[in-house]
Amino acid sequence: MAKGYWVSVYPTIEDPERLDVYNELAGLAVAAAGGRVLAGIGSRVDAHEAGIAERVVLIEFDSFEQAVAARASAAYQEALAELPDGFERDFRIIEGLD
Repeated sequence: MAKGYWVSVYPTIEDPERLDVYNELAGLAVAAAGGRVLAGIGSRVDAHEAGIAERVVLIEFDSFEQAVAARASAAYQEALAELPDGFERDFRIIEGLD
């Protein structure tokens, strides 16, 4: 069964500290859903072409379906409600190749 991944890129973050509540709640939701953070806050980024050297988060789940269900979970919805104004995020759920 192919794994599922959350890929989040934050092109603009005006005040990173304002994401602390979201980060804490999202981390708990991801862990409860069986997700594993592979890259995230504090990871180095070497951006090319249209890429922006800003925060990138990569989370792995055992399946694509598990990744989709984690995004829809009540725990993650609670985290999303805490996202502050003043940032942009490009969030995708993708299926792995194997």
